[in-house]
Amino acid sequence: MIKKLATLIGLVGLGLGTAQVFAADGEVQDMSDPLAIYTQAGFGLTDKGLNLKVGQTYDTGDAATAGMNIIEIKGIYGDALGWRGDAQTTDSVDSFRIRNFKTNLTNGRAVQLDASYSLKPNLVSEESADVSYSIIQALPAMGRFNFYPLAGVGTSLGNNTIEDDGTTDSGYSIMGFYGLVGMYSKLAVTDKIWINYNPFWLTTLSGSDNYEDNYYGQGNDNILTHEFALSYQITPRFNVRYFANWNENVDFMDGDQRIEFNYQL
Repeated sequence: MIKKLATLIGLVGLGLGTAQVFAADGEVQDMSDPLAIYTQAGFGLTDKGLNLKVGQTYDTGDAATAGMNIIEIKGIYGDALGWRGDAQTTDSVDSFRIRNFKTNLTNGRAVQLDASYSLKPNLVSEESADVSYSIIQALPAMGRFNFYPLAGVGTSLGNNTIEDDGTTDSGYSIMGFYGLVGMYSKLAVTDKIWINYNPFWLTTLSGSDNYEDNYYGQGNDNILTHEFALSYQITPRFNVRYFANWNENVDFMDGDQRIEFNYQL
């Protein structure tokens, strides 16, 4: 665990740096900015069903900050609307995600509370939830490129957790803790087209042996994930985005694919 923490701290030190200055809130926010705060609604057509997303801004009580909550429901009618095999989809929801963002409008630093709940079984539990707290820092623009490094820690909870001796712990329990470092990045191709590439590295830090050794796959205590997105701004309030998610154990074509439509309210 000490070695993992040292690696994580070292990567955090490489990630954080000088902030860019954000403009004051306008009527329409830049939807290509990963730290932009705005009320929104969207849906996605995915290989595992329909996704729904709603985001709502709120008053933080501080004029220098802006806040937003986002709720996502994923995998609706996966068998009917998705195109993966029956073993990977159902006609019920497969996961939920709730995020809270708070962005400092003067220094480009944001904090994120991210909670996701999976209804699918894995090697350590029948159902699982990950809850993490992260810091994101916008760096000065480099021509057409923008970079937003992130670092955080989280905890994993399980329902009907599989213990080290193979028995099942009925009900909910804390399985362990993990760390994550990563980055949001953006390439502005034109004023209406942009590309995102978002890599994240996650590693277990403590917990049961089964959790530490197998949470990211058989014999894997860490994982490198990838997200690619190609986006087109149809109007200042409406865009369409293609996403692909994969990792070091899953090829690009075997990863999650979706087309997402977002509208700024």
